[in-house]
Amino acid sequence: MREILDSKSFGLLIRIERRAQKLTQEQLAGVAGVGVRFVRELEAGKESCQLGRAIRVAAALGLTISVSSRRESS
Repeated sequence: MREILDSKSFGLLIRIERRAQKLTQEQLAGVAGVGVRFVRELEAGKESCQLGRAIRVAAALGLTISVSSRRESS
């Protein structure tokens, strides 16, 4: 499990997983139902990317997103 602390680390994770699955940005965009521009901006860590779309892209790659409270890890 990787700790995601900002949009850049999330975008990097998406890029790494997409490449590991040998998908182009165009192919991932098609599978996720988003535009290629969105995938590019997401992978670049653009902070204003829409969360719902970002979650769809992650799900299309088979990634799950988990959130934990700092209180839980103490």
